[in-house]
Amino acid sequence: MSDSFNLAAPPGFRGLHPDIPLTMYHRHLPHWRQDGATYFVTFRLADALPQAKLAELKRWRDEWERTHPEPRSESQWQDFARQHAIRIEGWMDEGYGECVFRDAGIAEVMAKAMLHFQDDRCTTFAYAVMPNHVHVVMKPLGTWRLEQLLDSWKGFVGHEVNRRLNRSGVLWQEESYDRIIRDEEHLFRVVQYIGNNPRKAGLPQHQWFRWIHDEWERAGWGFRDE
Repeated sequence: MSDSFNLAAPPGFRGLHPDIPLTMYHRHLPHWRQDGATYFVTFRLADALPQAKLAELKRWRDEWERTHPEPRSESQWQDFARQHAIRIEGWMDEGYGECVFRDAGIAEVMAKAMLHFQDDRCTTFAYAVMPNHVHVVMKPLGTWRLEQLLDSWKGFVGHEVNRRLNRSGVLWQEESYDRIIRDEEHLFRVVQYIGNNPRKAGLPQHQWFRWIHDEWERAGWGFRDE
């Protein structure tokens, strides 16, 4: 990926800006926010991790909190978020749960939802719809907040999935994992990770629901299948 250093920023991208205020809040995970920034977001289905894995995750978090007493620095929270993501993404790729997005029609509902407000409320730059989770690179526009956009997508898709499957109940894990993309090099790694995730998870190519903005494709930022 050495050629990533030679790529100019793709259209519309803005990474972490040193001169714009940065805010952070915590739920189960830390979340950083900056006006105008581009985010890498992962959100998963409620059953994407079995109880045994959730219990293992809780034991790991309890130990982390014990060995990192408050007050915790921003770098400690960043390290926590990175370690948390590494743990759960490997598990999600194992295909736990109902995996409703294996159904092409339902995966298409999710994919279309992420482009429904394109260049109005947000710009979606890339995504991959996996059987039990979703990755997206996106930038909120105007006064729209990331949380509002994710809630809108997840609410619509949850309702539509329940309608199609003739059922009720919660589809999504409530909290999403998100990071502000730091710079072009970080963006390149994120885009290639998203593009490679279906192959890494062992999905047949007809189950690959991934997309990248055509302007990014033309600028040399497309998925690189090797």
